[in-house]
Amino acid sequence: MTGEYQHSLDAKGRLFIPARLRDELGPAFYVTLSMDHCLCAYSAEQWQIFSDKVNAMPYVRQRAMRPLYAFACKCELDAQGRILLPQNLRERAGLVKNVTVLGSNNHAEFWDSDEWAALRDSEASPENIAAVMQEFDF
Repeated sequence: MTGEYQHSLDAKGRLFIPARLRDELGPAFYVTLSMDHCLCAYSAEQWQIFSDKVNAMPYVRQRAMRPLYAFACKCELDAQGRILLPQNLRERAGLVKNVTVLGSNNHAEFWDSDEWAALRDSEASPENIAAVMQEFDF
């Protein structure tokens, strides 16, 4: 998934999902916490791959993944291409009004727009891009 899209949460906590990402996420997908201060959305197929990896772990390691499942929610697109983000997830990610929706390889991310703008500026600097490319031998 790729791209950066600006949207707003409505008064009911619904978020519009851009058409390009809807095609890849599918009509129903899973949203959960992230290790960053945002939410991650996975297609049903990617969620199953993720779950299969967790299921292959010893139980003691599976327990560490508990928060991702406890906060996960299956979201279904409405006729206008929106999902309802539960309040507990919105609060965890600091999503109040303006949301940046990002494509991020095999998932999408939902960020508070101001928080993403600050992070984007540092991550997208030429120096950081060069360091990342070098680290991954590109």
